[in-house]
Amino acid sequence: MGDNKEKNGTNKGLVTIIIGLVLIIAALVLIIVFGKEKNTGDKKVEEEKSTPYQVVDAESTKTDAEEKAKTDSKEQSNIFAELTFDGNVWGDEPTTNVNISIKNQSDKDLSDWEIRIQGFKGAEIQGQWNGEFTLEDGEDELIITSTGEEWNKTVKAHTELQNIGGTIKFASKKQYEDLKNVKPVLYSAGKEVKSTKKAEDSKKDEADKTAEKAKVEIEKKVAPADVSGTPVSNHGALKVDGCDLVDKNGDAYQLKGVSTHGIAWFPDYVNKDAFKTLRDEWGANVIRLAMYTGESGGYCNDGDKDKLKALVDNGVDYATELGMYVIIDWHILSDSNPNQNKDEAVKFFDQMSKKYADYPNVLFEICNEPNGGTQWSEIKKYAEEVIPVIKANKEDAVIIVGTPTWSQDVDAAAEDPIEGYSNIMYTLHFYAATHKENIRSKLETARSKGLAIFITEFSICDASGNGGIDYDSAADWFNLINKYNISYCAWNLANKNETSSLIKSDCSKLSGWSDDELSDTGKWLKNEMKD
Repeated sequence: MGDNKEKNGTNKGLVTIIIGLVLIIAALVLIIVFGKEKNTGDKKVEEEKSTPYQVVDAESTKTDAEEKAKTDSKEQSNIFAELTFDGNVWGDEPTTNVNISIKNQSDKDLSDWEIRIQGFKGAEIQGQWNGEFTLEDGEDELIITSTGEEWNKTVKAHTELQNIGGTIKFASKKQYEDLKNVKPVLYSAGKEVKSTKKAEDSKKDEADKTAEKAKVEIEKKVAPADVSGTPVSNHGALKVDGCDLVDKNGDAYQLKGVSTHGIAWFPDYVNKDAFKTLRDEWGANVIRLAMYTGESGGYCNDGDKDKLKALVDNGVDYATELGMYVIIDWHILSDSNPNQNKDEAVKFFDQMSKKYADYPNVLFEICNEPNGGTQWSEIKKYAEEVIPVIKANKEDAVIIVGTPTWSQDVDAAAEDPIEGYSNIMYTLHFYAATHKENIRSKLETARSKGLAIFITEFSICDASGNGGIDYDSAADWFNLINKYNISYCAWNLANKNETSSLIKSDCSKLSGWSDDELSDTGKWLKNEMKD
């Protein structure tokens, strides 16, 4: 029993020692593990404290910001507004039209624009177009903003927004003279656009581009042989005799036909089959090719000049092949004063008259609808610069000149007609539901004074091209038209969803239309022309 107790005591001692060693080892392991974790954590903290990435990002951001500022500054330097006066001043207190243009020669669109001009205290706004003019009583600053319409609320990159205008009565002659030298301040989204580019530099750039393009030679086209039995074959080159348009035999001849809508927007209707349908089924002998100039897509805005001229060329070719007459229409509208794009017009008509010098069927309409307060004196000045360019290439050309107030005031032209050139006609436009006896009386007055009139655009709805049809007023107009054998073109060859379009909006056919596929205006016109 004694030996066993001793043995048991020895065993207990060994167990205690072993347990103690295990605990010590376990403690050492824990110390090592936690120590390593702590060192790793400290190392991570240290690395985070010492890492250079944060500094590099800051420098990169700074550099990017500087580059962006430089880019924005460069962009802004190519965006600016110009203020011009049309030079025609009237009234005891100087009153005139002011015109604003915004040139965006940058690579970015300009939106939410606003123009502010100081120095207008005491002046009055008497009219405005294509922009909202605001001048609070007693305030010095004139504010001009977009009308919110699609074509002028954004100035696209590398385009120019023109024909923002107003009629201003100034407080004094001094104020008028002083404001001629004031520069408008342009804003975008409430921030000033600081331009370093001068307007004169821009004009020089444009002049250089124009001069370079003018070096391109225009090939004169040879007119094809007459197509027997067609209007052109039967009547030949037309000319003006007094108030009348006459044919090769000297007999009064009435052109009657259709105007396209803007060829930039409805190009597919410029096709031979469409023109043939109008000739053979409607009795048309003339097509008017309406090429807008100032609107988006227009020749003098952001339109593709080469594509537009190609459409005009195609239209002339199709009409010529069908023995029809054709009017090349410089369709000013939003660019209300033809002098705004006079240089482009001169160049365009020089090219066209040179190209079609030998064509007996081509007529030239040099300014569709002057408006926005444009006076006849301004239109006449423009015409007297464009007409000689055409006449130099095609001496016997028939040239049609627009008149004030959307080509309604033919009586104003009759008081001071263009002299020194043959074969000049003057434009009158009407929309039967809006324009009635007052405009018809202008036509009567103008003819009584020897003016040759061509109605190159009309419809039987209201002046918006929409609204209800006034058949009674239309009948009154055509009584007058037929009384004087006046030539006309109806607006418009398209399927646009408006009253004046001749084709129903749900009809996609480009020729060979049945009566059921015509709008009410189209049905009326077809019947009128066939009679």
